[in-house]
Amino acid sequence: MGIMGIWRVLLASVLLAMVFGLAESIEFTEKDLASDESLSDLYDRWRSHHTVSRDLTEKKRRFNVFKANVLHIHKVNQMNRPYKLKLNKFADMTSHEFRNSYSSKIRHHRMLRGSRARTGFMHEKTENLPASVDWRKQGAVTGVKDQGKCGSCWAFSAVVGVEGINKIKTGQLVSLSEQELVDCEKDNEGCNGGLMEQAFEFIKKQGGLTTERIYPYRARDGNCDSGKMNSPVVMIDGHEMVPANNENDLMKAVANQPVSVAIDAGGSDLQFYSEGVFNGNCGTELDHGVAVVGYGTTLDGTKYWIVKNSWGPEWGEQGYIRMQRTVDASEGLCGIAMEASYPIKLSTDNPTPSKDEL
Repeated sequence: MGIMGIWRVLLASVLLAMVFGLAESIEFTEKDLASDESLSDLYDRWRSHHTVSRDLTEKKRRFNVFKANVLHIHKVNQMNRPYKLKLNKFADMTSHEFRNSYSSKIRHHRMLRGSRARTGFMHEKTENLPASVDWRKQGAVTGVKDQGKCGSCWAFSAVVGVEGINKIKTGQLVSLSEQELVDCEKDNEGCNGGLMEQAFEFIKKQGGLTTERIYPYRARDGNCDSGKMNSPVVMIDGHEMVPANNENDLMKAVANQPVSVAIDAGGSDLQFYSEGVFNGNCGTELDHGVAVVGYGTTLDGTKYWIVKNSWGPEWGEQGYIRMQRTVDASEGLCGIAMEASYPIKLSTDNPTPSKDEL
């Protein structure tokens, strides 16, 4: 290998190190917890790592929140639990602030819209379920996205379902536009939350959804761009609801396609989840839309769902969380089996996109 070749390898190694370095969370030790002074130094490191600027008054207030979160993370990580927490980008937000910024108020919207619609369940007779499913390995899941401080997780959840069934039916994985749903789907409330089933119905009625490239995400409510909306690329024929409170039926659906679900994402453990099979405390106050893209079992026999989130790839397991399945409550851990739905696509037909739209 010549000198130029060696330099290229070294440069590539440095760039990779920089990428992985940026993705890593801030680590801390007992020494960092010893005093307010050492915790303040840790907070400064965390702010520098995540490029978070605060004025002096706000910094003092946020430091107290950060301190409480660090101590909580440390306490949980000392316990014999199958999951770990980390100091991620949400480390100086209270649980209440976090919930207000990132939740989709799904339970609230369900109460406004009334009870779930009764639909068929095309996967009801699915038998001989595989021991594990991972739609990522089948190329049916796009990269992890980040909803930002906008309660649009309902749109991200629905889009995962549509992207997945489109890949299964057509062989093409196309990243679709959450922003079109936020701006144009008026039965939901954009950054103020919504329901995935309303998103599916909008996509059906509009004759499809355009791409993320054509209608990029902005993490805020905006006026509907009808020109972009009228460039649909992926169409669906409707949606179905998975029978409520039945993890076995959810398993049948996930064996056939990625499924949009709602969970109760309140509480610090989910906010700071890092890795492992989550089995922490959570209720059924559904407030966050995510998508189940598979399931499996650990070597020690713990069964889990593979859940794609929309809080960016630096959260959790590269943007995913494994959540324990087949728990005592029929609604599943954090209510994961209460509001599951999926899009229907009966054919391989789609509007013909231009090369610029893909």
